[in-house]
Amino acid sequence: MTGILDSVNQRTQLVGQNRLELLTFRLMGRQRYGINVFKVKEVLQCPKLTSMPNLNPLVKGIAHIRGQTISVIDLSLATGGRATTEIDKCFIIISEFNRTIQGFLVKSVERIVNMHWEAILPPPQGTGRANYLTAVTNIDDELVEILDVEKILAEIAPVDETMNEELVEEMTAMSQEVVRRVLIADDSSVARKQVQRAVESIGFETIMVKDGKEALNKLVEMANAGSVYEQIGLVISDVEMPEMDGYTLTAEIRREPALKDLHVILHTSLSGVFNQAMVERVGANQFIAKFNPDELGAAVKRAVEK
Repeated sequence: MTGILDSVNQRTQLVGQNRLELLTFRLMGRQRYGINVFKVKEVLQCPKLTSMPNLNPLVKGIAHIRGQTISVIDLSLATGGRATTEIDKCFIIISEFNRTIQGFLVKSVERIVNMHWEAILPPPQGTGRANYLTAVTNIDDELVEILDVEKILAEIAPVDETMNEELVEEMTAMSQEVVRRVLIADDSSVARKQVQRAVESIGFETIMVKDGKEALNKLVEMANAGSVYEQIGLVISDVEMPEMDGYTLTAEIRREPALKDLHVILHTSLSGVFNQAMVERVGANQFIAKFNPDELGAAVKRAVEK
């Protein structure tokens, strides 16, 4: 699997063009899955894992890789499937989500596919709240599922969602002239609820959408009804979303005369040195890595103070 990732500069050429690259893999069944290559640091044949007491049942063990100790999560088990067997023949996808590095144990790794976000669609209706999907797509006439990794990680190691009391008091006391309504766009149900609880704790109303296309349609609808700036204070958007990503959403907002001055915060589990360059390229006001409620609250504070 050597060379599976190219340089950051090459990858960033995809960003802002509403494109992504998916690394496809399989678990214990025949179903095919995908993960954004931007979140993948390395793919390795599964090394020897060390078992430790009191590990979460979904964590297969600990791996020591390049001087780091990494928890290896059995992705099949974490999504309700069978426990992964014959581990010595399996692979781990080392990824970075929400400021943490972890390994995902998978049965096999296939290839990288360059795709347009418009081809990445929301999960079909009827999949229910218990599913672990954020999106689906079709590759070679086969359904590929994109997992809600944030939901999996939240179940294994829940994050503290409590915001600093002093910040809450400052925001609550802020002038009543501030437009206290925020549009939140995120395809992960867990991430949406985290952001919603955070901004509502500081006295803001929320409008929730599941992807960039839905967010843009909602903003245009609001603009057609009157000044959008009197209806909404800012936009908080994920980057990775079906149909339209957060970078493209931001670029479209900047192109639309009735929306172009909206304050946009990109709030994403994506990490890497390309982020700040892309924020400037598409015209976003701020970038925040998920999920720190105090940083998010401070970013909202800076936005409304302007």
